[in-house]
Amino acid sequence: MDDIADNCYTAITNEWVCGQYWIDYRPELTSQLIEHVWITVVSVTAGLLFAIPLGLLARRYRRLESSVVGGTTVIYTIPSLALFSLLLPLTGISATTVIIGLALYTLTILVRNVLVGLRSVPDEVLESARGLGYGPTRLLLKVELPLALPVIMAGLRVATVSTVALTTIGAIVSYGGLGDLLLLAVDTEFKAQIFAASVLCVGLAVALDLILVGVQRGLTPWTRSIERAAR
Repeated sequence: MDDIADNCYTAITNEWVCGQYWIDYRPELTSQLIEHVWITVVSVTAGLLFAIPLGLLARRYRRLESSVVGGTTVIYTIPSLALFSLLLPLTGISATTVIIGLALYTLTILVRNVLVGLRSVPDEVLESARGLGYGPTRLLLKVELPLALPVIMAGLRVATVSTVALTTIGAIVSYGGLGDLLLLAVDTEFKAQIFAASVLCVGLAVALDLILVGVQRGLTPWTRSIERAAR
C-alpha cells in the first residue's frame, strides 16, 4: 500500500510531472508517438503532392486561381469532427480517414505557398532559361521549383507543425497518435498522462520543424551565400 501511495500518478497524488509514469508507460508512449509521426508525415506528404499540381494549375490559368485558393480555404473552415464524419462512410474508422482529412487541411497553406513561390521567380531568370533552350518541363524542374523552394518549404514547415497538433483530433476515430492518450487522460483527469502526451506533441513539432530547416538548407545551399552577403 505504501508503494501505491508514493506513486506520483495514482488517484491519491495525481501529479502533473511524474517520472515514474514515463517509465511505467514507456511502451504506450512510444507506440502512440510512432503512430503520431506516421500519420503526420503521410498526411503532409499527401497534401504536398496535391498542392504542387493545384498551385501549377492556378498559376497557369488565372481564372481558376480564386476557385483553387478559395476552395482550399473553405475546406480548412470545416470543423474536423464534421469532416471526419463526412469521410467515415467512404473510409470507415481507420487511419485513412484521419490522413485524408489532415491532408485536405494542409492544402490551404501549401497551395498558397506553392503559388507565391512560383510567382517569386524573377521574369529575367525565366527569359534567360528559355533563351538557353529550356522547355516548359525542364524550366519547371530545373529553374522554377528550385528557386521557389524556400517559400514552399516555409509553407511546409507551417503545415507540418499545425498537422502535429491536428493529428490529436484523430482520437475521435481512435487514430490520433498521442491524442488517444490525451482523450483517455482528460476523461479520467490523469494529469501525468496529459502532461506527457502534451510534451511529446510539442517536442515532435519542434523536432520536425528543425528537420525541415535542415532539409531546406541542404536543398538550397545558395541561400546561405545570400544570408552571408546580407550581413
